[in-house]
Amino acid sequence: MTESPRWFKSSYSANGGECVEAAANLVVSHGIVPVRDSKRADGPVLMVSTDAFGGLVALARGAEL
Repeated sequence: MTESPRWFKSSYSANGGECVEAAANLVVSHGIVPVRDSKRADGPVLMVSTDAFGGLVALARGAEL
């Protein structure tokens, strides 16, 4: 992969340290959404399909936290 992920946190993030970051800039070119723990920028990255990422977002929106 030649293009680097451009990481972002949700605008709903309260900066409490328990966030995930995603990089939507790779959707068009690679069909994936990299996801990582915001506390571990050098840690592992989960590469998920756009469908799987949509499911994660739907699940998070439906969860009562």
